[in-house]
Amino acid sequence: MNQHATIPGQGHNSAERLARLHETTSRLNLFEFWGIDPNDEHQATNRLRADRIPAIPYIWKYKDMYPVLLEAAEVIPMEMSERRSIIMVNPALRPIVATVSTLFAAYRINTPHEMMPPHRHSPNAIRFGLTGDTNFTGVHGENITFGPGDLVLTPHDTWHNHGNGPDEASVNLSVLDMPLVNILNATYFEFDYREMENGKLVEKKIQSANVPDDYSQRYYGTGGLTPRFINHHRGAGTSSPMFVYRWEDTDKLLRRVRDHEGSPYEGILVEYTNPTTGGPVYKTMTFFTQLLRPGEKLLPVRQNASQICTVFKGSGSSIIGGKTFQWEPFDTFCIPGGDWYEHANTSTEDAIILVSSDEPTLRALGFSLKHGKNRDGETVVLESSTQREA
Repeated sequence: MNQHATIPGQGHNSAERLARLHETTSRLNLFEFWGIDPNDEHQATNRLRADRIPAIPYIWKYKDMYPVLLEAAEVIPMEMSERRSIIMVNPALRPIVATVSTLFAAYRINTPHEMMPPHRHSPNAIRFGLTGDTNFTGVHGENITFGPGDLVLTPHDTWHNHGNGPDEASVNLSVLDMPLVNILNATYFEFDYREMENGKLVEKKIQSANVPDDYSQRYYGTGGLTPRFINHHRGAGTSSPMFVYRWEDTDKLLRRVRDHEGSPYEGILVEYTNPTTGGPVYKTMTFFTQLLRPGEKLLPVRQNASQICTVFKGSGSSIIGGKTFQWEPFDTFCIPGGDWYEHANTSTEDAIILVSSDEPTLRALGFSLKHGKNRDGETVVLESSTQREA
């Protein structure tokens, strides 16, 4: 092998040699990480990023979604399918099923007396109640009936089943980190749920309760106080052991802090956390309740974490990537990482938004960045990995 190659572009017949080289790299399935345009020194890195498909800002109006859910409830019985959900797919990401690059959100409806069999999967998920008081999720032996504003965890590798009580059709929001798990080639689902009976494993269609129905509130519902006499390893042990966060508690906190000045960029922002660590409920994604007071207009923010925002109460508007979106209760809109955004409450009542974000993933990898524009229009650093390390 000749170890003394001619400097590219300096020898004779360079165009022919480049053509032959390109033919060889194509045959060997190689990417040419170099540029050949003398007027563009960054051509190579720009080409490397050319295949990246970013999500776009988008809004899904609940008034359009609800008729679809009602129709699905009539034509898709649980005997036909274990699930009756509609996933919000970002138009720029199709055919990938994702709302933003790493997460997807879905509306789900269950009619009275429905119950799907237990299953578990590698993606983490949450359920957030929108309508109805008899949403049901059994998680690792804890039977959780939930209603509007309640947030329920179904963690990685933890057996759970979903359904509804006897009263009325119930709608909830699901958020999963499945697009991220898919990228990592770590997605799996299991449906062969069994329990031990008389010394034998027996297949079950419904999980048996093994803790009180109020287990999460009983042992973790008082902030700042954690029992030392119980095992906090629940399910796979990778998430918060508190599996349900009740709206009653969230609402009480929001009322207590409502008169605080808050952040000019994020208003009153409250994070759902793991009571044993103070960190996010999952290693991959986190959730916030964001309160905007009447007439409140926040300053522009840009971060590389992606967000899915579901309006729980009130109405307002958001400018995302230079485009204005008007929102009202139960609408869902997305903020792709890297886009500037700002929120405003344009109504005469409080606006409350559930925010789902992949922020923990970026923080764990040291990539998290957040910038804002102050009242003078200057860009300022709000958060960076370097700052946190210092």
